[in-house]
Amino acid sequence: MEPVRRKALVDAALRVIGDHGSLAVTMSDIARQAGVSPALAHHYFGSKEQLLIETIRSLLRQLRSDTVAALAAARTPRARLSAVIRVSFHADQFAPGTIAAWLAFYAEAQRSEETRRFLVIYARRLRSNLLADLKALLPADAAERIAEGAAAMIDGLYIRQSLKSAPIGIEASIALTEDYLNALLATASPSPRSEKGRPHRTTQGQMT
Repeated sequence: MEPVRRKALVDAALRVIGDHGSLAVTMSDIARQAGVSPALAHHYFGSKEQLLIETIRSLLRQLRSDTVAALAAARTPRARLSAVIRVSFHADQFAPGTIAAWLAFYAEAQRSEETRRFLVIYARRLRSNLLADLKALLPADAAERIAEGAAAMIDGLYIRQSLKSAPIGIEASIALTEDYLNALLATASPSPRSEKGRPHRTTQGQMT
């Protein structure tokens, strides 16, 4: 039962953080949502801080798993770029509670080095996934510039989705990012590798 209860507590933490819009929640709040006692929650995680760290780990693991599956199904560098974009706006990741939790973790990263480290892992992984396939299509300097811009656009659209007064849907967010990518790809010079049609392989960073 331990893995089941640990997952239930992590899922409950995500829901409670999303409902509150911050990490100012208690272990009792999370335990109540999971249907267990606070003592049992402390038994499995030791402290609220450790439970919150496991929650952000869980978000990153799910995002990585979804990305690996999407990339495996894509056959060309351009298709892999689209796969990364679509995964970034996946329904699970774009759920209001999940967005609120991500933003709460970003706020926490201003004072927590461990939380900041996990968010840096996310940012580096997103950039790496974009850059790997852009380099198959463009010269290195153009690929790096576009990867930075696309990553910033994905993060920006994600933040805008949290503003209830100006929601942007999943498909609209994907379309905007694709339009940005298409416009820059059309004006940039192709890389020698893409002209020669060399095969390209995308690698994934390991979770730490």
